[in-house]
Amino acid sequence: MTPYYQRDNITLYCGDNREIVPTLPELSMDFICTDPPYGLDFMGHEWDHGVPGPLFWEKFLRVCKPGAMLMAFGGTRTYHRLVCAIEDAGWEVRDCLMWLQGQGFPKAPDVGLMIDKAKGAKREVIGTKVGQPGYSLADNGRTNEVYGDLHNPAAECAITAPATDLAKAWTGWANSLKPAWEPVTLAMKPLDGTLAHNAEQWGVAGLNINASRIGMDSTIRTRNPRSESDGGWVSVNRSPVGGSECGRWPANLLLDEGAAAMLDQQTGTLKSGMMKPGQQRSDGKDGGYHRGFPPTATAAGTYGDSGGASRFFYTAKANKKERNPPGMKNDHPTVKPLALMEYLLTLLSTPTGGMVLDPFAGSGSTLLAAKRLGRPCIGVELSEHNCEIAVARLKSL
Repeated sequence: MTPYYQRDNITLYCGDNREIVPTLPELSMDFICTDPPYGLDFMGHEWDHGVPGPLFWEKFLRVCKPGAMLMAFGGTRTYHRLVCAIEDAGWEVRDCLMWLQGQGFPKAPDVGLMIDKAKGAKREVIGTKVGQPGYSLADNGRTNEVYGDLHNPAAECAITAPATDLAKAWTGWANSLKPAWEPVTLAMKPLDGTLAHNAEQWGVAGLNINASRIGMDSTIRTRNPRSESDGGWVSVNRSPVGGSECGRWPANLLLDEGAAAMLDQQTGTLKSGMMKPGQQRSDGKDGGYHRGFPPTATAAGTYGDSGGASRFFYTAKANKKERNPPGMKNDHPTVKPLALMEYLLTLLSTPTGGMVLDPFAGSGSTLLAAKRLGRPCIGVELSEHNCEIAVARLKSL
């Protein structure tokens, strides 16, 4: 099979992964990180008509080493089918990560609007959504960025008044909520013997916890509604108190900047407790204790930290410029932030880095993250259009 793109240890194949992945060497992949179709029939696109079934995940299992980890994003309505397919294929489900993102938009039509439409009643235009986040009059020929497919942005952005009494009574009703999080399946190929034996024999075992901790020097930029300085934005230090000097143990909750800001608005400023001089605290390991963390602590004892609750979780900073390569519009509907993908690849990494497989490469976010981390990666994408975008993004790095 001839690669669509191959450079800097990054290889992209264009075609059906059920045909391409079986051509890869058996037991050659260290882990998988992928964003498969959610089966939501998104915008009527053919590629999103169903969740990939067990046959897909069986083929991916064959090329992975024993103990290899798998992370796969899913949709909240169809996540159960994704997990069942992965488990039925022979993978062991280990956890479910939640990626909270504040960028989702409601996609449900107003019941009152549907009633007027069914009755053929003409509604009066009383305003426009243009200027609100996610709405513009730019027609890119696909989604219009307002989750419609009329190719008439002015009509899609129009705010209209109910035309019938029944529509007035049902205005404000809809059949779904705003999407604000995505589940990520964490699964593992069964071990070859013990965890220790698997690590020695195959070079794959578990997650890279220390490289993924919330570090002592890690800060985020988060909205503080009680602060007018710096335009309402403040830097919050997410330093750990107690435990490892490397930072807090990574959680199965991931945030983006929007979700972090919303969480901090709810919690307000929180303070971690001080550790007095000589005080002992369990290190969580076989009854052991430590004292005086961190080493730079003064005679007054260790310091506590303060800030919103988001400082306990990894925050992926999305960059709008990373989505679109120069001179090209990236119209893939579920582009993930590169910071998020880099974090997940780090969490999945082996002591030598490891070979990454993304069998649903989309517009190439996993490949870009691997390239920025200096990791070898193989991607497979069915759509040539998406492959063109992925290659353009890779070349722009």
